[in-house]
This record gives sequence, C-alpha cells and structure tokens, in this order.
Amino acid sequence: MWSATAVFVTAVVLATAGCTGNVAAPSSTSVVAETPTASIYCGTACQAQLQLKADPATVKCDVGVSWSATSFPYGAVSSQQIPDLASKWFPGMKVTVTDGQGDAAVQSGQVDQMVAQGIKVLIISPRDSDALKGAVDRAVKAGVKVIAADRNVNTTVDTYIGSDNVEAGVVSGKNIAAVLGASGKLVELAGSLGASPTIARGDGLRTGLAGSGVTIVDSQTADYDQAKGLTVMQDLLQKYPSGTINGVYTHNDQMAFGAIQAIKEAGREAEIKVFSIDGEDKALADIQDASMQATVGYPLVTKESVIAAAMLCSGEPVESRIKLDSTLIDASNAADYVGKSPQTE
Repeated sequence: MWSATAVFVTAVVLATAGCTGNVAAPSSTSVVAETPTASIYCGTACQAQLQLKADPATVKCDVGVSWSATSFPYGAVSSQQIPDLASKWFPGMKVTVTDGQGDAAVQSGQVDQMVAQGIKVLIISPRDSDALKGAVDRAVKAGVKVIAADRNVNTTVDTYIGSDNVEAGVVSGKNIAAVLGASGKLVELAGSLGASPTIARGDGLRTGLAGSGVTIVDSQTADYDQAKGLTVMQDLLQKYPSGTINGVYTHNDQMAFGAIQAIKEAGREAEIKVFSIDGEDKALADIQDASMQATVGYPLVTKESVIAAAMLCSGEPVESRIKLDSTLIDASNAADYVGKSPQTE
C-alpha cells in the first residue's frame, strides 16, 4: 500500500505480470521545482486546453499509469518521464507505473489491481483498443478518471491525448505521392493488429495517397518492432525483386530501422525510399544521411498527460480530445529538430 505521509512517489516499472508498486520519497521540504509546461508540439489550441487553475503544490492524488509495453522506446520513455515530471511539478501526486508486456490480459489485470489500490486517475495506453475496454469500464465504474494517452480505448474516457494518427498518415501519404510520383509502388509495414494507431495510420496513408497513382502492392504486420521490421522487410524484398517496388511506409520508426537494415543488406537502398512516423532521434540522423526519406513527428504525450491528470485530480474539467501537432520531417528541416525531437521532447 502507499504511505499516507509520502510527499511524492516515483515510478516503478514492473516486469512481473499483475503487479504494481511505488517507492516513497521521504521528504517534508520538497517544493515544486518547475512550472508545468506542455511540449513544443502542443500548439495554441492544445495549450489553451491545459491551463491548470490549481496551485501545483495543492494537487494531491494517486495516479496509475498503465502502458501497453515498455520494450519499445515510446513506451519506455513515457513510463519514465511521467513519474519524473509528476515529482518535479506536483509533490503531492503519487504515481504507480505498470508494464503490460504487450499482453492485453496482463495489462487488464494490472489496471484492476491499481483501481483496487485506490488510484483516482488512470493514464492508459492500451495494448488493444477493444481488449482494454472492460478494464477501463470497471475503473470508470469505480470512480476513476481516465486519460487515454497515445492510444485510445474503444469506450468513454475523460480525455484522449495524442497526435491525430489519421492526420499523421495523411501527411505521410501526401509526401509519398509527391516523392514517388504516379508510378510509385509501395509496401507497408503495419503496427500491432487491433491497436488504434495501426488502424488510423493505415487509413490516413490511403487517404493521403488517394488520386495520386501510387499503388500499395503489399501490407504486412511487423508489430511496431525493429527485429520484426527487419524480417518482414527481408521477406518482402525476396517477394518483390529489384525494380518492382520503390517505397516502404512503416507505421513507426522502429520498424523503419529494421526495414532500412534489410534494404541495405540487399543493396537496394538506391531504389527504395523509406517513409515513417514518430520522429525518434535516430530517424533524424537517418534522414540527414539519406537512409530515410521522411518521418512524421508523433510526439510523446507525457507532459500533457501529467498536466491533465493534475487537472482531473483538482476537479477541473478536461476536454475530451487534446491533439498534438503532426509535423513532416525530411532533409529540409531535420536539423531543426535535433535535440528536441518529437520522441524526446
């Protein structure tokens, strides 16, 4: 159980299924060291939605963070940054973090356990938008306020925070059409089946390509994983010999890194351009050395999620949708984002 006298709690990311935990920081003199501030990818409308009225020092609340998995960079960084930001901004906010290990059943059990332990706000990035519905509904029924972060849940939550995945796909699709031209032949490496970003980024791509003449000749799932991106792309290169494809669109940078490796090993980097979504530091470097054509920034939502949690803890209203910007990053502007990439800011 949490200590009732703890001033704040830092996160413990758990490796065991169905468990939650926290570590109390024994301090009676902690002060708010930083002003709560959203990221540079939170535009004017987003900033206006996240105006906390309460004094940060008065925010007192137990917050649970349920991430689908911490085995990939977005999840790992988010699971670390959320409790770190909470401890800096809101000394009375106590945070517990769980790792769903890519398993919806594990994640559901962890949510149920945190609810039983008395959290008042849940920040969740679901493994599967449908599979986590039951756990979220049970949390809501228990009086817990719910923030869907990065990935949405197919049920009613208090707010969903993230870039527009459809918009990111559209931005990428239009760029692909401009770069490949009407004779473009594209393969797609899709993310985890059933995840809301997978569906949306695929739909957005197709909307962006509409009327362009670019053909999607194949689409395979690589589960947002770099190693799977490598093996899936190796198979696709065998299936589509030289001259039959000239582009690959991946639903995240991790899969793109695997695809780039496969393309280089096959000696086909001169003929196949790689387009992605996320905006990791390595993606910026790959764009600058011409290994990758472009990525669309999909920023972390850690700062926005912590501020929204503080608002809900304080009884302040939070709008149902808080959207961050989708930014095309290519050779023309990659240098501008070094040190403040969407996946680190």
